[in-house]
Amino acid sequence: MSTADKVDKGDNRDRPAGVERATKGASGTAAEPAKAGLSADMQLIAAYARLNLQAAMEYRASFISQVFGMFLNDGIWLAFWWLYFTKFPVLGSWQREDVVVLWAVLATSFGVATGLFGNALSLSGIILGGDLDYYLVLPRDVLLHTLVSRMSTSAWGDVAFGILVFLAFGGATPGRLALYVLSVLIVAVFFVSFFVLVNSLAFFIGSSQGLSEQLQMTLVHFASYPTTIFQGAARVVLFTLIPAGFISSVPVHVLRRFHPGFFAALVAATLVLAVAARAVFNWGLRRYESGNLVTVRM
Repeated sequence: MSTADKVDKGDNRDRPAGVERATKGASGTAAEPAKAGLSADMQLIAAYARLNLQAAMEYRASFISQVFGMFLNDGIWLAFWWLYFTKFPVLGSWQREDVVVLWAVLATSFGVATGLFGNALSLSGIILGGDLDYYLVLPRDVLLHTLVSRMSTSAWGDVAFGILVFLAFGGATPGRLALYVLSVLIVAVFFVSFFVLVNSLAFFIGSSQGLSEQLQMTLVHFASYPTTIFQGAARVVLFTLIPAGFISSVPVHVLRRFHPGFFAALVAATLVLAVAARAVFNWGLRRYESGNLVTVRM
């Protein structure tokens, strides 16, 4: 999973396909106030996923090439680690099976995160371009609606790769499969929350797209390495400022041998990150709505 391939540089000024249809499908009519609640949000996510996938499939050759390209890219990275562990069977406490599971979890969770919430990676560009205005007048939660209105096509290559690798090499017993699915969901929320948090910097420091992209790529990059590689200050950073350590520890502390303490820390870190991302976005959105971002929205 190449980190450089993970930032969608598409034009966010175009309205996503099916915005009106998805909004209507989840709330009755576009003019009708949307019903709040988890059920309504899930309906919106499902409606957009279906419509975005249908739109992507209109260009079937492009869709297949992007999915296959990402699948192949992930395979090359995993092949590198496979060869490494063939020569050096143990890296700290990590074995080859742990890295295989890491890539299965990482690829699937990143694919789910950017496949369903495609605008998470490019939220700063939407903010800087003044394109949140469109979502402000619609009867939906602004953040959720913005995130789900686009899909990363190549993300489904990540999802397919991760699932296939886990089923083929991850020792997919019923218990491990349940932990794998749970881990993927938690890490996907972790990814989306971090992306929203760093992209929300655009509300406060103007042209922050470059910084946001670097932080996003840094998280994905370091999450793909065994945690035993990093010691001292670097390890502290990977569990605080760039919390990739929580993701890369999943194979050893959740799937190889379940550690309740680590799992509780992972869930707590994900919740804290999600709450922080929502709070910072809402804070920035109030400034945006008040017109304080004049230089950004010109």
